[in-house]
Amino acid sequence: MRYMLLIHGNETLMNAATPVGDTGMSPDYAAYNEAMAKAGIMLGGERLRPTTTAASVRIVDGKTEVLDGPYAETKEQFGGYYMIDVPDMEQAVAWAARCPAAQYGTVEVRPIWPTRGA
Repeated sequence: MRYMLLIHGNETLMNAATPVGDTGMSPDYAAYNEAMAKAGIMLGGERLRPTTTAASVRIVDGKTEVLDGPYAETKEQFGGYYMIDVPDMEQAVAWAARCPAAQYGTVEVRPIWPTRGA
């Protein structure tokens, strides 16, 4: 089953971190990515640009409203994600606990609805 690991953390601290090496990621993230690749569970993942570059779009009374940044004021911001394929929620949670972000913020685990016909 596919799961999203949604990384939430303090954006100011995340942006202050110095990227290391050719990959632009810290050694702990490089090791985490390598472990998921070796386990054959990672379907994808990306780091997101800061919320200052974001836009939130909604329709109100048939008119499009575009707001700068994220709509919700929160202590933690959505900073990236991994999509994994593991047998069950227990294993998804175990992989989320290994994510370096879990030490400093929150990794939300969400099952993905299966595609029709799959």
